[in-house]
Amino acid sequence: MSEVVRKICMLGDFGVGKTSLVARFVSKSFSDKYLTTVGVKTDTKIVEVAQRRIKLVLWDIAGKDVLDALKLTYLRGSAGLVMVADGTRAPTLSSALQLLLQARAELGDIPSVLLVNKFDLFERWEVAPGQLAELREKMPVFETSALSGESVEEAFLALAEQLA
Repeated sequence: MSEVVRKICMLGDFGVGKTSLVARFVSKSFSDKYLTTVGVKTDTKIVEVAQRRIKLVLWDIAGKDVLDALKLTYLRGSAGLVMVADGTRAPTLSSALQLLLQARAELGDIPSVLLVNKFDLFERWEVAPGQLAELREKMPVFETSALSGESVEEAFLALAEQLA
């Protein structure tokens, strides 16, 4: 079985859980110690979808609500995007969608998924189910928890399937 390599960029505002989601997906771990990503951190994981081995190279880009020139250079060569919002902070969903528009202006209409994180804190969510229903008509949307692992694997595999 041949292996293909696909660069995936993780985009979202500060503190939405990008690094924690990568850790949960790659090493099935979670740390409650918050460490701000400076610049970019990369990780890899090999998955099998549609009888293909895909090596996902995950670029965890420092949180921001706008892509500056440096962040745009990180996007070059990306095959897919993982957009991340924090369900307990509604403005982070707007940020994720704005970042998606910026990224697609640079890269074209590449495969993307939206992860609305912190589902373990659902009682504190500010993101309305109706908003997510509308977004699901445009792209795959997953309600995830880096803490519990809920829907994390499924979200990354859904993107990998689009890249197979």
